[in-house]
Amino acid sequence: MEYITNLHNSFMMKTLDFLGLGAQESTVYVISLVLSVLLVLGIAWVANFLVKGFILGLVRSLVKKSNTQIGQHLLDEKFFHRISHVVPAFVISALSKVVLISYELVPGIVEIVVNLYLVVIALWSVDALLNAIYKAWEESKLSSKLPLKGICQAIKLLFNATGVIFILSILLNKSPLYFFSGLGALTAVLLLVFKDVILGLVAGIQLTANNMVRKGDWVEMPKYGADGDVIDVSLTTVKVQNWDKTITTLPAHALVSDAFKNWRGMSESGGRRIKRSISLDLSSVRFLKKSEVEDLEKIDLIDDYLKSKKNEIGDSGMKVDEHGMAAPLLNGRNLTNIGTFRAYCKEYLRSHTSIHKEGMTFLVRQLAPSEKGVPIEIYVFVNDVRWIEYEAIQSDIFDHLLATLPIFGLRAFQLPSDSSLAQLGQKTS
Repeated sequence: MEYITNLHNSFMMKTLDFLGLGAQESTVYVISLVLSVLLVLGIAWVANFLVKGFILGLVRSLVKKSNTQIGQHLLDEKFFHRISHVVPAFVISALSKVVLISYELVPGIVEIVVNLYLVVIALWSVDALLNAIYKAWEESKLSSKLPLKGICQAIKLLFNATGVIFILSILLNKSPLYFFSGLGALTAVLLLVFKDVILGLVAGIQLTANNMVRKGDWVEMPKYGADGDVIDVSLTTVKVQNWDKTITTLPAHALVSDAFKNWRGMSESGGRRIKRSISLDLSSVRFLKKSEVEDLEKIDLIDDYLKSKKNEIGDSGMKVDEHGMAAPLLNGRNLTNIGTFRAYCKEYLRSHTSIHKEGMTFLVRQLAPSEKGVPIEIYVFVNDVRWIEYEAIQSDIFDHLLATLPIFGLRAFQLPSDSSLAQLGQKTS
């Protein structure tokens, strides 16, 4: 090493003499330092050019030939380009120990700068790598079950915090363990100052780890005015696009600490519930006449029901004559229009192609009568979970059922309007 240093100094002295700059010690020192630095930087530039022009080009061609998603994303995020920057840093570090060894402080300064540069390049490369992994994951089928955006952000935050500690250790010439040990004393202050951030970080990891919310889920959270599809799940926030196209940003910790409704289970089950009632006017509920039963037997959906009921009741029932008179009415069993209508609703829904018949609740029931009539509740599941299609199917079903009420001698209950009350008053007067 000493031989190389003497050879270098002798070369610089002869060069200065040749240029006519004299051989003053200070002049030799400054100019030789500048030329040495330029020499090192020039060699580093050549190495960088060779790596990017040949080696990096070869890597790109190999990745493109492999035709893999992760490889393409690594190219898009310039991962290989970023990591290639370490080559000139290693060249400068190696040459500075040879070319600049005769300058007292320069090699140490170069080493510090190179180490800082390597830390920055490492953080830059890790960021590109995580971005590529996240993009590849988003394109896979598993992304719908496990969103990784929050986890990737947490890893980035951890790496960046570690990078800052390494940068401080390089600048202050302290071991990284010195700064890590010092974090313990600052824990209370950090928890107080960054309370909301820490809550968001922890909640974001919980949401992802417990699979509570995914991108594309339909969630409801009335407290925050959120009712729509999740469009983004990050480490500290969840964005919901409401049905009116507004966007509500929810803090991640609110989804952990407060209650919210996630409709994902409905979507994955393949069935969407209909739970709606038709309120019938109590005054229209009555027993069926024989002629009405005979007419209703012509309806294919309830023909078997009526025949089985007639066989079940036998001669002891069906006491209502053609004029609706009881003979006597309560001594036997008789068919009612509301019970027959309920049977028709069941058979109509069983024959409907858009209704789940097995594996999900199928129920048509009568609820307790109230001042608003007697409700007949439909509780079934549609096999199309899409909102628009579901609403169309539900509307078609109730359009049909409401239109069939007069056939069974029933009326839907509705509160009288002012005009109907006035007409009623005119008739009574």
